[in-house]
Amino acid sequence: MNRKCLASTALAAVLLLGVGTTRGQDAPPPAPDVMMHGGPGGPGGPFGDHVELMGFEGLHGGKAVKGAPFSATASTETTQTLQDGTAIHRTTTSNLYRDSQGRSRNEVTLSGFGPLQASGKPHTMVSIADPIAGTHYMLDADHKVAHQMRMHGAPTAAQEQEFEQKMQARLQKEEASGAVKKESLGTQTINGVSAEGTRITRTIAAGQIGNDKPIQIVFERWYSPDLQVVVKSTRTDPRFGTTTYTLNNVQRTEPAATLFSVPSDYTVQQGGPGRGARGAMHAPPDAPAPQ
Repeated sequence: MNRKCLASTALAAVLLLGVGTTRGQDAPPPAPDVMMHGGPGGPGGPFGDHVELMGFEGLHGGKAVKGAPFSATASTETTQTLQDGTAIHRTTTSNLYRDSQGRSRNEVTLSGFGPLQASGKPHTMVSIADPIAGTHYMLDADHKVAHQMRMHGAPTAAQEQEFEQKMQARLQKEEASGAVKKESLGTQTINGVSAEGTRITRTIAAGQIGNDKPIQIVFERWYSPDLQVVVKSTRTDPRFGTTTYTLNNVQRTEPAATLFSVPSDYTVQQGGPGRGARGAMHAPPDAPAPQ
């Protein structure tokens, strides 16, 4: 795979994370290379199926978080140990910015990710989201191109309430059956940010997926209601290993305005940066989001 094709594929994968994912119903756990966003209740909704990569809960559904500017770094680390003792380690680092208007910028660096690992060169992707204007850009630094796409509109209060009610009903049903246990971890200050913690333990009963013993998946999530971002999350799954997302170096000052605009020497193109990522990235800017 050449560099241009690799960049397009990686950009398309991150695009699915940044523009706003649809709310999956019982989606299978993601591959450990790239962990995706969940619904409005956080990564994977209340069930913790997914682990945060981008860090911005405010981007879910095109929601604008105003009056809470900040900048920070973030890291996602996945460690998986195979049966023969071989350890696989993947890392993703990010620089995150959000201004008082709700515009955001994500600079994501992937390493240990398929062909990127083979090349020995990590790849950095930059996305800019403006939920007020309903516009999202993916910046291709190699070709000085900004791929422009439309963002989802924010769901209405009634839609949010309906979704939350469905998720809570599902959680209560799972808890009643003993398959899921939810615990409050209280409030802690993590890396200088006050966050509320939740632990969800899901048990896959013996024989459910061909397993001879029960499998326990534990998801812990620390969320800041003030910043409306995940500060830390950890997902431990015997099938895929342990993935930890951490927000660091949080600065509560207004980032530079230039971070949220397309550089003057870039050419703006409509649509995504090529096919891939479920075949939906080359849709025109007014096309509906991939399901």
